[in-house]
Amino acid sequence: MASGLGKDGRKKTGNKLTAIMQVRNEAGRYLEAALADLSGFVDEIVIVDDGSTDDTPELAASFEKVVKLVRNKDSLFHKEWLLREQLWRTAEETSPDWLLAVDADEFYEDSAKAAMRELINQDDYDTVSFRMYDFWDSVTHYREDDWWNLHKRPMMTLVRYLPGYHYAYPKRAHHATRLPFTYNALPGLDTGLRIKHYGWAGSAEERRAKYDRYMKLDPQGQWGSLGRYASILDPNPRLVRWQERERRDE
Repeated sequence: MASGLGKDGRKKTGNKLTAIMQVRNEAGRYLEAALADLSGFVDEIVIVDDGSTDDTPELAASFEKVVKLVRNKDSLFHKEWLLREQLWRTAEETSPDWLLAVDADEFYEDSAKAAMRELINQDDYDTVSFRMYDFWDSVTHYREDDWWNLHKRPMMTLVRYLPGYHYAYPKRAHHATRLPFTYNALPGLDTGLRIKHYGWAGSAEERRAKYDRYMKLDPQGQWGSLGRYASILDPNPRLVRWQERERRDE
């Protein structure tokens, strides 16, 4: 169509890709590299800073593609669903076409980045899923065992913004979904393309600190699995070397 519109007015061409991210005290970790990487393939970045006490907001603001940065004076960390809702509403103010929900320690493989325009400039589906790999103890190996196998199932991280569509997040204090669960009712695509998650790639001391934090916040396993929490301390987890794949050009 000459107008670039397809089914039900969905845009087939010229879609804007907006990354959305919530952050807290990420300076000195992966945030700078993540924002630099995102800046190479998204059009805009929207960030909610949840009460950082370091230089995270200043670092985020230094990137040209960060078009909106909201700073919370009081943290919503113990009400994560409200933080997710706030990020969604903030992104709405930028008139987005597609929203890519990404954390400050996640990196899309080259094939995924090269495919983004093809994935959003169509009218056949409204959600896109990828495979999340949890790197462990380094940025060369990911963990794969009974507790750590998120990469074996699709994770929705990219959605078409549909004005007027009902969005809702489950009321979870921790481990809240990064995108509205109501989007699961829409047609979607599982790409099989991969995301590298470096949140567990640091030292054993860092992982121990995360374990201690989980046990303090969720001692009864209300929001997550106690078995999975305990597995963080496994001294000999099964690790698999990451293999880069040949870039798939647009």
